[in-house]
Amino acid sequence: MEARQLAERLAKRADLTVTLSLAGRTAAPASYPVPVRVGGFGGSEGLAAYLRNQGIAVLVDATHPYAVAISANAAAAAARASVALLALRRAGWTPMPGDRWIETADAAGAVRALGNIPRRVLLALGRKAIEPFANAPQHRYLVRSVEAVMPPLRVPHAVYITGRGPFAEADERALLEQHRIEVIVAKNSGGPATYGKIAAARALGLPVIMLRRPALPAVDAVATVDDAVAWLDHRGTFAAMRGV
Repeated sequence: MEARQLAERLAKRADLTVTLSLAGRTAAPASYPVPVRVGGFGGSEGLAAYLRNQGIAVLVDATHPYAVAISANAAAAAARASVALLALRRAGWTPMPGDRWIETADAAGAVRALGNIPRRVLLALGRKAIEPFANAPQHRYLVRSVEAVMPPLRVPHAVYITGRGPFAEADERALLEQHRIEVIVAKNSGGPATYGKIAAARALGLPVIMLRRPALPAVDAVATVDDAVAWLDHRGTFAAMRGV
């Protein structure tokens, strides 16, 4: 989301040449107002070679806060290629009065937190992170992802829906009530686009099993697009942005 917003802000600037890089995990990504490169680089060494070959002066890591490998490769590649690096990391959500959060380190911890008694569960983790829940087939799952989950989760009871945020709180509440959801499993993605389910859970008194954010490389970082633009204004005339 931030990568798109930053691209939109920078697209018309004559002093910047911007390339947006997508990992290629989404078959139908949103449109962008700048040239887009799709696909991996071959790890940090491949990314470093790309930065050198293209004459990139600034690398902005604007990927998802749970994309640990991409952020690690960006940090290593920037150091290897002697390129300035900025991480655009949106702030995480914090519990509000009435929230019933159970924090876990990863999806396997969330499976354990669900317990043995069958429950109706909304999985809002993305299709790449749900495989551990095959180890808890006693639950009934509502799985939401941007793209279809293929192959389906190996459990007897699962319903799949697709959608791309933003999701309004009222719509999220209606979804939870329609499917009689008893607990939500989510990542602490931050930002307003997917916060509706958290607010809806609070209103309904539902628990949320929240995967904690992973540790990311210690680099220059800002939390907003405005701050990223200000940071770039003090740098060179070429920018490459990593985003998914």
